[in-house]
Amino acid sequence: MATSREPEINSCPMAAEEGEAAEDLIEILEASSTPIDLARYVNHVRDPAAGAIATFEGTTRHTFEGKRVLELRYEAYLPMALRRLRAICSGARAAWSLRRLAVAHRLGTVPVGEASVFVAASAVHRADALEACRFLIDEVKASVPIWKKEVYANGEVWKENREFLQRRNALALATSSCCCTTKVRMDGDDAAAADDGGSGADEEKVPAV
Repeated sequence: MATSREPEINSCPMAAEEGEAAEDLIEILEASSTPIDLARYVNHVRDPAAGAIATFEGTTRHTFEGKRVLELRYEAYLPMALRRLRAICSGARAAWSLRRLAVAHRLGTVPVGEASVFVAASAVHRADALEACRFLIDEVKASVPIWKKEVYANGEVWKENREFLQRRNALALATSSCCCTTKVRMDGDDAAAADDGGSGADEEKVPAV
C-alpha cells in the first residue's frame, strides 16, 4: 500500500537520535521462551480518539523452499536497533496523523507458529493506521540491525535480507553528501550477506525479519 507521504528515514545514518513520543511503546524482547503478549501492545494503542487500529504479526512458518523449518533464532545489535525503531516511529508520526504506536521484536528462539515481531498503530481514520502499520514493518525489515537464523531439520543458515542490503547501499551513496560521515558499525561490521549454503559459524550476518 504505497503512499506518497512515506517519509525518508535517516538518509544520514548516524544523525540525531530521535526520542519516541510518550504514546509509543518500543521494545526488543531479549531471549526468552515467552511468546509476545500481543494483547498488551494492542491495548497500549487503544485511544478514545482513535477510530482504527491496524496490526501486523510476523510469525515463524514451518517450511522454506521445501525445507522443514524447526525454529528461527534472532540476534540484534541492541543500541542501534532501539535507535532505529525510535527513528522509524518518529518518521511515521511525521507522515500520518496517528494516536499511538507499538513495536515489539523478540530475540532468541522463536518456534513455528509464534510471533517474532508485532506492530500496532492507532489513528482517527483507518487509512492512516493501515499505511503507517505497513510503513513500520517495512522499515523494521529494511533498516533495523536484527539478524535471523533459520534452523532446519538438516541444517541451519543466517538469512540474507535483500531489503536491508538495498537500503545500506543507498545510504552508502548518500553518505558522501551527508553532514555526518561517521561509519555505521554493526556488530563488528557483520553486515554483509551470508551465503545460503554456509553453516553460519563464520558467516557475516545481514538483518532479516
